[in-house]
Amino acid sequence: MKLILTQEVSGLGSPGDVVEVKDGYGRNFLVPRGLAIRWTKGGESQVAALRRGRDVREVKDLGEAKAIAETLAGLSVKLSSKAGEGGRLFGSVTTTDVVDAVAAAGGPKLDKRRVELPSAHIKNVGTHSVSVRLHPEVVAALDIEVVAS
Repeated sequence: MKLILTQEVSGLGSPGDVVEVKDGYGRNFLVPRGLAIRWTKGGESQVAALRRGRDVREVKDLGEAKAIAETLAGLSVKLSSKAGEGGRLFGSVTTTDVVDAVAAAGGPKLDKRRVELPSAHIKNVGTHSVSVRLHPEVVAALDIEVVAS
C-alpha cells in the first residue's frame, strides 16, 4: 500500500514522504490515526505543501543541531508531579510536559514530536533519560528528574 505520511513516524519517515507499507499496517494503524493518507496523483500537491511546512519547522543545518544538543546536555531539568507511595505518579509525564520543563529550565524550544520517551509515558519518580531527534544525524540525550510535589 502506498501512503503519504502526514506526521513523523519513527522508523518510517517524515511528513511528506511517500512510503510503501503492508496493507494491514496502513489500513489499521497509520490511516485511522491520521499519520498518513492514501497516495493519489492529486496527493502530490499535498506532499509539496507538507514538505514546505517541514522545512520551516526543521532545524536548518547540522551545526545548529549540534549546538542545541550541547545546550541540552548541559541542562538540568526537574519536573514535579503528584506521586503516591512508592514513587508512582498519579498520571504520567508526556512529551508535552518534557518540552515545557525544558523551556522553563532555560533550554531551547523543542518540538514535542521529536522527543522520544523511554516508554510511552513516564510513570515513576526518578531520573529518566529522554532522547530528542534534532536532525537526521543528531540525537541529543537529556536527563529528566521527576520529583514528587
